[in-house]
Amino acid sequence: MNKYLEMKERHMADINAFPFVWAFSNEQFKEGMEKLGLKETDTKKVFSIGAGGFIRKTDAKAMEKMFEDQKKELWDAINSDKNGDGFILDMFTYELENHEYMVTYSTSDTLNALGITKEDLEKNKNLADGLESARKYVIGKYEEEEIKI
Repeated sequence: MNKYLEMKERHMADINAFPFVWAFSNEQFKEGMEKLGLKETDTKKVFSIGAGGFIRKTDAKAMEKMFEDQKKELWDAINSDKNGDGFILDMFTYELENHEYMVTYSTSDTLNALGITKEDLEKNKNLADGLESARKYVIGKYEEEEIKI
């Protein structure tokens, strides 16, 4: 199985289990506050995370830690792939396909989604090699499918 996808699914499970609340109306806000064990008037006990989301202020450090741990796990896996042909290849292949590289031929959305900069690619040969291999794989895969049609 794709090691990157396994990690991504674990990370998503962590996020889904975290007490995030989303509200786009007063009724949803009231329900969200109740879900967090708060009264509707306890607005000083929550803060916005943007896009209609909010959390208890007491959960802020746990949220930061969760995202820091996920980022660390991702970079540990990247750095352990010395040739770019394992985890890195899985990661870039998945994200290039997810961001329709075969249509746009642009890696920008993929790199943005991963939080990887051009400087990261310049500093890490394994990362750059993995991206190039994934690009070739994705292009080749869709060229083969086109021929079969």
